[in-house]
Amino acid sequence: MPPSTPPDFFTRHQELLERAVEATTRREFWSAFPESPSTKVYGTEAPEQGEAAFRAHLGNPFVLPGHPGEQLTDAGEVSPYGPALGVTYPAVTVEEALSAAATAAPDWRAAEPDVRAGVAAEILLRLNAASYEIAHAVHHTTGQPFVMAFQAGGPHAQDRGLEAVAHAWAEQKRQPATARWAKPQRKGGEVVIESRFTPVGRGTALLVACNTFPTWNGYPGLFASLVTGNPVVVKPHPGAVLPLAITVRIAREVLAEAGFDPNVTLLAAEAADGRTAAGFAVDPRVRIVDFTGSTEFGDWLEAHASRASVYTEKAGLNTVVLDSTDDYQGLLRNLAFSLSLYSGQMCTTPQNLLVPRDGFPTDDGTKTADQFATDLGTALDKLLGDPSRAAGTLGALVNADVVERLTRAASVGVTAHPSAESAHPEYEGAVLRTPLVARLEASERDAYTREWFGPVSFVIGVDDTAHALDIFRETVGAHGAVTAAVHSTDERVLAAMERAALDVGVQLSENLTGAVFVNQTAAFADFHGSAANPAATAALADAAFVTGRFDVLQSRRPGTAEAGRRD
Repeated sequence: MPPSTPPDFFTRHQELLERAVEATTRREFWSAFPESPSTKVYGTEAPEQGEAAFRAHLGNPFVLPGHPGEQLTDAGEVSPYGPALGVTYPAVTVEEALSAAATAAPDWRAAEPDVRAGVAAEILLRLNAASYEIAHAVHHTTGQPFVMAFQAGGPHAQDRGLEAVAHAWAEQKRQPATARWAKPQRKGGEVVIESRFTPVGRGTALLVACNTFPTWNGYPGLFASLVTGNPVVVKPHPGAVLPLAITVRIAREVLAEAGFDPNVTLLAAEAADGRTAAGFAVDPRVRIVDFTGSTEFGDWLEAHASRASVYTEKAGLNTVVLDSTDDYQGLLRNLAFSLSLYSGQMCTTPQNLLVPRDGFPTDDGTKTADQFATDLGTALDKLLGDPSRAAGTLGALVNADVVERLTRAASVGVTAHPSAESAHPEYEGAVLRTPLVARLEASERDAYTREWFGPVSFVIGVDDTAHALDIFRETVGAHGAVTAAVHSTDERVLAAMERAALDVGVQLSENLTGAVFVNQTAAFADFHGSAANPAATAALADAAFVTGRFDVLQSRRPGTAEAGRRD
């Protein structure tokens, strides 16, 4: 029997792709995937089916048909809420993975950008249908609260993936597919050249994912590389393999249905003591590296993966400058939630709060740095006083490193709000801690010029707002940041802070007192990270994030004056 015709995923999803491209140019609110974990949206049986699918993975081999690697490895995933997951994954060597990717690459590279974008859109829609399964996987590998795991690990991550698809698709189509060049001559006819322009991927991509946001941080690089014609080796963090294993499984299924070798997408799982990420990164066949994680390894990748385009998101000193406010209680509530969300285990959580030690004006009187620290602690207690609400906000600490860091922070400066244990209403084994707020002075630089990933923040006494801006420029310029914020009723101060943020290349939020928080960004509207800042080498999911993943190659031949364009 003749082979069946592969589905035309591009035609099926062309309207979605065009709408996504439009959204990237308008930067208004738009989301392709509903964020609410509601049965009205995803179906009455979706929650039960998703949980059952997740539980079916536990204690079993994760099957990826046709995937290289004859042996299995247990990454050692342990839920921050208690039990070990016990899932085993295909164990592949660097050579096995890169050889399989090289074999799969030619047909994928030869496909038109429309075809690749259509396949990517189909993958994303199937990931959306699996949002509950992925949510449980994210919940039990990262410690995120379940609703957050559903939203950030599912629809929000999928939106970020689609945003990358839109940029990658649009940038490849910016050049015409064919052109006819005709140069008039003083004598005789025209000189004619007919050209074809083909976007060509750089080569195999390596995605090195993080423990805390494996899909949210991973999908932009994954889909940007795929749509620009590159096979991708997905290297998960050993603590959070399952969410990306599910992703790779779905991607491989769609690729196979579309007529491509499923090894266009590969999983490189390993145990906690494995070191294959470095081996992949320095192999000359790897031409693109995406990494989210520590500054140390990010710097190493930038220095040693010299053949590759390297995109890193590393640590930083997220900073808030407090000058004045006309909504002091709103400011406190907003900051308290920002510090508490997922126990501060976000690359966007504020750490350094720069406050004039002698006070700043508010609608509730002048507040000194000491009083502000006390009031912030009160706001935290009010937010997290109910155990059920606290669990839904804090989630669980992802690993022992965060616990150890939080313990050390108790001896830094003067503790204005100690971290306290909080019980989870469902999981007795979960480790929940409320944020610690320490009071420091600007002279205590050794403490606040390094990142304390987790629920640790510092209220730092400064001379005045000008002093705060100097510290902001110096520390963020040297050590990086993903976010910055300012509170002021003075337009001159807001303008000065904006200039400072432009100087050090960090995204800025002004006067957030309501339901928008500095550590949250929306796909298609907000930029996350910036190539202008040491904490990241590219803003995620913008045009610059995709153009380094492909080149446009030209083939040309002489034409005739009467000839049309090449077919």
